[in-house]
Amino acid sequence: MADDKDHEALHAMDDEEARRKKRRKWTIGIIAFVIFQVVQGLFFVLVIMKFRSPKFRIAPPDMIQTLTVGTPASPSFDMSFMAPIQIKNTNWGPFKYDATTIYFTSHGVPVGQVYIPKSKANFKSTKKIDVGVYLKLDSSNSTSNPGLGIDLSSGVISLNSGGEITGKVTVMFMFKKKKTSVMDCSMTILVPARQVLAWACN
Repeated sequence: MADDKDHEALHAMDDEEARRKKRRKWTIGIIAFVIFQVVQGLFFVLVIMKFRSPKFRIAPPDMIQTLTVGTPASPSFDMSFMAPIQIKNTNWGPFKYDATTIYFTSHGVPVGQVYIPKSKANFKSTKKIDVGVYLKLDSSNSTSNPGLGIDLSSGVISLNSGGEITGKVTVMFMFKKKKTSVMDCSMTILVPARQVLAWACN
């Protein structure tokens, strides 16, 4: 009888230990699930739901197609090239933007503009648009642009391009936020070679 009682007590202890291990496994599983949900929620809020302004800029053209210039004493120019426009969307949703205009200046004097139609930049991608650009500054404006004469005496032309693009980023097909991106780029063109010598965007 004593042996039976000892066996039953040992069996009861084994059962209790098994239940304890089972409860521990369940507790660890629940904690791991909660941690996973918290991490997933933080990722969704901090990464997926974070709306960023797309980058709007002009890349340097491969070549200047046509270019004629005046003299340092009577500075003028007209030129044409294909401008690679880039709209880089780093959001986890598409960016649908409105039509806009990019303006070109030389030492603050307007020399031309290009029109960008409304479209869409897909999520995590860069929308590329090639537009034809024609820029002109007549020698009659030389008095208001003495910097061009200095440029031409060095064999270069300095240009600035600026514009603003506005649209909406849509995440998860339902969350939308208005975003605006500003272009502020400059380039220096080497006149004899008809090539871009320097280029930068802020």
